[in-house]
Amino acid sequence: MLGLTLEQTRVYQEAKAEGREEGREEGREEGREKGREEGREEREAEMLKLTVPLLLKTGMSVEQIAQHLNVDIKTVQITAQSST
Repeated sequence: MLGLTLEQTRVYQEAKAEGREEGREEGREEGREKGREEGREEREAEMLKLTVPLLLKTGMSVEQIAQHLNVDIKTVQITAQSST
């Protein structure tokens, strides 16, 4: 018609810019969520490093510790081994 391609139209350019901005925002939100999750995991690991050795010293078994801390037995075993 006017010698324009679809990519040269204002509507296309605006839609493309809007899509880019939405993509950036989604990426930022995903990054924030991932950061929060990593922070929670690090805090949990740090608490286990402090708590498991103390509970073992009181005579609690690995199974009891796992049950009371609501974590799996393997996690308690790994934490206990790394703290010795």
